[in-house]
Amino acid sequence: MNRWLGVACLFAGAFFLNAGACTAATAHGTVTNGTTGKPAADVEVILISLQGTMQPVANTKTDAQGQFSFDDPGIGTQPMLIRAVYKGVMFHQPLPPGRDTVSVDVYEPSQNSKTISVSSHVIIFQPNGASLTVGEEYAVQNNNTPPIVFFRASGSFQMELPKDADLKQIAVAGPSGMPVIQAPIDNGKGKYSIAYAFQPGNTDVRLSYELPYPNNTATIKLPTMYGGRLLVVAPPTVTLTGDGLQASGQEQGMNIYQRDSISPGTLVGVNLSGTAPPPAASNGDDSGGQTQAGSGQTEGTIQAVPGRLDALKLPLILGFVGVFALGAFLLARKPVAVMVAAGVVPSDRSHPARKEAPRISAQQGPAEPSATAVGSGLASLDAAAGQSLDALKDTIFRLELRRQAGTISEEEYARERARAEKVLRDLVRG
Repeated sequence: MNRWLGVACLFAGAFFLNAGACTAATAHGTVTNGTTGKPAADVEVILISLQGTMQPVANTKTDAQGQFSFDDPGIGTQPMLIRAVYKGVMFHQPLPPGRDTVSVDVYEPSQNSKTISVSSHVIIFQPNGASLTVGEEYAVQNNNTPPIVFFRASGSFQMELPKDADLKQIAVAGPSGMPVIQAPIDNGKGKYSIAYAFQPGNTDVRLSYELPYPNNTATIKLPTMYGGRLLVVAPPTVTLTGDGLQASGQEQGMNIYQRDSISPGTLVGVNLSGTAPPPAASNGDDSGGQTQAGSGQTEGTIQAVPGRLDALKLPLILGFVGVFALGAFLLARKPVAVMVAAGVVPSDRSHPARKEAPRISAQQGPAEPSATAVGSGLASLDAAAGQSLDALKDTIFRLELRRQAGTISEEEYARERARAEKVLRDLVRG
């Protein structure tokens, strides 16, 4: 038996260019209750394979010291995931190739909505021919002491879209910063919610949708369910006025408008007119930092997308719809389907009432809980890979925007994507 297992490992190792990792067929881990600081005993733990689709391959329970172990040929040779189920809430931790130990933190759950608060609300408008592409981002904080997780199976976070909005996608970025696609719960009349468990720290809720934009003009009533601070962003080729919105300068070539101290439930009227900036032509610099105007005048493109807006401490570059293209791009690249470290993603089987939102494009993946495999294990593969991942993330972001804008040929796109895939594989191998 051991001989055949060894042969299987050799073949698996050759496939992943990491045959040496096959020797680690056993994984050991510990589950800790982050609320009490004590080991979490008798917690169900599941080993999930991330090759192609998320497939459970083994399960066990923690002992009195919160410890567990798994034996599986895939351990050490392929990206895998550890899921701990505590009081009906799922907590995840990636187990990348070459690693055979893992620690998972779980927290006491709460259904008290006061556990979280919304510190800011950002809305980004992008003309796209006869429609407006809109990206929204809510900055959500969970600073409860002692640390707990906020979760409601019926919906932990509510959002309301403007009239006639066509929802495309909802994603959540937890402490790791990578987006996790969510399946929206349709509550009717433009209201949606997500059954996501908000762990201690900062979480960004992001959504994208489209609005009619006939004759390059629109008047929109923006719901502000949580009140507080509102930032509105638009290209300089768009004229924007709104109730109480004040111009706050530019960041990365985009105009910023701001309104503070909005009461929850206020409708903010916004008037827009104008087209998207002309497409930018690549000068061959992979960094994508320097561009010059192209000769085309294709609408629905954007020449400069806000960066992280360090002065405002809001990562708007990920708040825009381009981040959803990034999520779909990574999802399509199996076998690198990995999850946010310690992310909490409810199973679709636990919430049959959820309705799937329309897809944003043919290239983007389904808005299903299984799509939570998008994105974050990369950030968790190794601390040393963090800076490389950030650079890769921005590169893919620019690449997808250029393809959507029509400013890059399919041949060049394929070549650049292949380069990104190679970097991605190198990061996965650690």
